[in-house]
Amino acid sequence: MKLQQHKSWNEIKTNDSWAIFKIMGEFVDGFEKMSKIGPCVSIFGSARTNEKSEYYNLAVNVAKSIVKSGYGVITGGGPGIMEAANRGASEAGGISVGLNIELPFEQKQNMYIDSDKSLDFDYFFVRKVMFVKYSQGFVVMPGGVGTLDELFEAITLIQTKKIEKFPIILVGKTYWSGLIDWIEKVLLDKHKAISPEDMNLIHIVDSPSQVTKILDSFYKQYLLSPNF
Repeated sequence: MKLQQHKSWNEIKTNDSWAIFKIMGEFVDGFEKMSKIGPCVSIFGSARTNEKSEYYNLAVNVAKSIVKSGYGVITGGGPGIMEAANRGASEAGGISVGLNIELPFEQKQNMYIDSDKSLDFDYFFVRKVMFVKYSQGFVVMPGGVGTLDELFEAITLIQTKKIEKFPIILVGKTYWSGLIDWIEKVLLDKHKAISPEDMNLIHIVDSPSQVTKILDSFYKQYLLSPNF
């Protein structure tokens, strides 16, 4: 009886094959919509941060500063820091993009995303491609495991030269300094698991003006365009 309740191996393989078309559909829809948005910066952070938090308000102001410097804002489309960033972009009159993901908890679309710039994904890896492909920089606010995942994936892709270098900016020295110290003392100094130049991939700041200064300094030598 127990065996009959499980799908056969052939059924699993068939479902995997059909999933390819759904994955392709997400890529096609994402590419078509995201290719039209222009230069944007992705802002990451915890979905659990509430409106009274200092980091929520900081994310609003960071997004406003980014918009005033001529960029749009991309987030994961959910609550917390994502909502704050979309809110700041919207209130500043800039492009506000939300890349929503279907989750059993936490994720619900926030109200500050432009109606024509809200995309829904079932697959994290497709969504990650959109963040990397169409962002001119990553701004990483205080967050949890998902935020760390996005941070380290971007560092890895740049480190391995799979994508061109772009600014990765951690906002909140008090929050991030312990992680940076561990990377420097354990990964770099003690175990030689990374190269000294890898530390140059990360900036750590406290204010919106510092974020835009890094972005503007990096791109003053380039004509801004999506990361194709």
